[in-house]
Amino acid sequence: MSAEPRYIPAARWRVFSRVYDPVLAMTMREGRFRGAMQERAEASLPRGGSVLDVGCGTGTFAISLAASRPDAEVVGIDGDAEILAIAKAKDGATAVDWRQGLAGTLPFGAGSIDVVTTSLVLHHLLPEQKREAMAEAKRVLKPGGRFLIADWGPPHDPLTSGAFWVSQAIDGFDRTADHRAGRLPDFLHQAGFAEVERFDRLRTVAGSLDLLAAA
Repeated sequence: MSAEPRYIPAARWRVFSRVYDPVLAMTMREGRFRGAMQERAEASLPRGGSVLDVGCGTGTFAISLAASRPDAEVVGIDGDAEILAIAKAKDGATAVDWRQGLAGTLPFGAGSIDVVTTSLVLHHLLPEQKREAMAEAKRVLKPGGRFLIADWGPPHDPLTSGAFWVSQAIDGFDRTADHRAGRLPDFLHQAGFAEVERFDRLRTVAGSLDLLAAA
């Protein structure tokens, strides 16, 4: 029997969990990509609707969305209890429903969520785990719901290609090869999403970040 794939925390190594936020802000153009994700999430969210942020990490996005849309139910889920403790200690955290769980086995009923989001999570997963996570997002979404993704895509040019090679060496080539090859939209179609759109693309010091919307 093959061993279960190891769980990778948001900061990859737990010793870095406490500095995850400042490192992300410095290297990933966080304000730009989170702002674009929030704008798209709010546009897709009906009054009194529900948002599930999968792999919520330290909770920055979930807390911001809950503050902007107090009418909505915002749920943040992550497999790392330590990172959830950091999220729960932040200002505004009480407006979010925090859960511990994994992307491949979401503890929600079918057709119960209006918008599912995930940022910088899928590249930590092996190909089959990516497919499972996308299938779970599809399962829990209401008809007409949206799945929003921020994660690595094909490099813009040789410079971002070299930067992403370093990221791949850190995160694992087996987990990131599909991102370099631009296969995430194909995976989403295979999971049953009829429409897939790349609504933004950013250069970062670690590679090219794609923002995808699936319906």
